[in-house]
Amino acid sequence: MLSWILIMLGTGLAAGVIGGLLGIGGCSIILPVLIFVFNYPEPIAIGTTITAVIITAVTGAFTHARMKNVDHQTSAIVNVFGGIGAALGSIILALIISKIWLLDLILGAAFIYTALRMLYEGLRRRAVSGPSTGKSIPGSFAAKALLGFGVGLLAGLIGLGGGYLLVPSYIYFLHAPVKLAVGTSLESFIGLAVVSSGFKLAQKLVDVVTAIVLGVGIAVGVQIGAKLVPRTPAWAI
Repeated sequence: MLSWILIMLGTGLAAGVIGGLLGIGGCSIILPVLIFVFNYPEPIAIGTTITAVIITAVTGAFTHARMKNVDHQTSAIVNVFGGIGAALGSIILALIISKIWLLDLILGAAFIYTALRMLYEGLRRRAVSGPSTGKSIPGSFAAKALLGFGVGLLAGLIGLGGGYLLVPSYIYFLHAPVKLAVGTSLESFIGLAVVSSGFKLAQKLVDVVTAIVLGVGIAVGVQIGAKLVPRTPAWAI
């Protein structure tokens, strides 16, 4: 029992540090640990993960807001339409919950594309720097609404908080400064994570105790990660 608690706290801490630094929920750490280390059924792992990362979003957004790294207008748009997408994604999950191979395929595709794209852009921007300052994220209402809906749909379907798509989308498609994208991303997926978690709780797909223990580690880690942002070059993020 003690080893379980320590591993979960450590997982939450690591997810929080990375989440606070990169503007993501930390799902890419939590989800594999639950599935491959503790053998959680994938639907339960998905529901537990999206519930735990609400803490990443709330605490990280608060810290970044104090550092003026959040575009509240953009996050409001993404939250509203992301919530709609998350509701639809959760309904779709209920329909395909027995098709584990399909969930694996969607998860793998999402992780691989985003990781390769951000690695490529990070190496490229090391030589050619993009915008580094700014108080608002460019782009139309429609573009932000569509982005929010799409990210929310995936959050409801596969339990990823959305930061893994929001941050690169803000940077590469809407041309936002990197550090503003990080902070805004955290605030942007509060709503969609809450909606998705609510559906998962109703569907009995959340291990509440695990989510709480992970959340304790996350709450500490996200403060560390957020404080590393001002000291980290934009290309490295």
